[in-house]
Amino acid sequence: MQINLNADIGEGFGRYRVGNDAMLMPLIGSANIACGMHAGDPSIMVETVKLALGSGVSLGAHPGFNDLWGFGRRQIRMSTRDLEYLVTYQIGALQAIARSNGGAVTHVKPHGALNNMAHDDIEYALAIARGIKAADPDLIYVANAGSQMVRAAYQADLKVAMESYVDRIYDDNGKMVSRDRPNAVIKDPLKAAEHVIRIIEEGAIIAESGKKIPARIDTFCVHGDEPTAVALVIELRAALNRAGISVVTLPELLA
Repeated sequence: MQINLNADIGEGFGRYRVGNDAMLMPLIGSANIACGMHAGDPSIMVETVKLALGSGVSLGAHPGFNDLWGFGRRQIRMSTRDLEYLVTYQIGALQAIARSNGGAVTHVKPHGALNNMAHDDIEYALAIARGIKAADPDLIYVANAGSQMVRAAYQADLKVAMESYVDRIYDDNGKMVSRDRPNAVIKDPLKAAEHVIRIIEEGAIIAESGKKIPARIDTFCVHGDEPTAVALVIELRAALNRAGISVVTLPELLA
């Protein structure tokens, strides 16, 4: 069996560095690289692309709201046309940097509040899909399992990868619980690995209550800005190895 592990990465800015990208990169299959709105800048984007290519990791754009101060985790209401263009703009920036370093962007994973809003809002989900398709119709739309983003990807005739999270707790609707909750983020490596293995074995997202929400999961995400990210993925890779599950890039998984 094969699975993809992805990480939100390259999320520093200027002199500020967030996460341990150098240690995390070799442990994942695909990188969601911040494109300068919620985090990242041209120099960090180049560094992160080079790091990914050196580790055999596939490149993905990680577009978010123009919200550097709030790290893209504050909701912004905007016209869907403006949102579409904002997504294409960010993908295009990473595409240029990837090409100039001998690589290519192969997927797009929305960030933070944009991702959460598009989970339920079909108009936001479709705007993201249009933005992706305008940049490259062959890009993979990484979408929360069971979300409106999956529906939007199908409507736009885009390839889609269903996503769940290594380090987040779910509610009975199959959505991540709010970060306002103190237990919203799983920080214990053993618990995170057990969480992922159970989702794979059950073929379902497991809510905090124990409720099972059937879902096809192609890829699991870890938040690279969390101090526990590297420890979680090391433990998860060991658990996946014991289960005979290999980690591959998104293009390899969906080929």
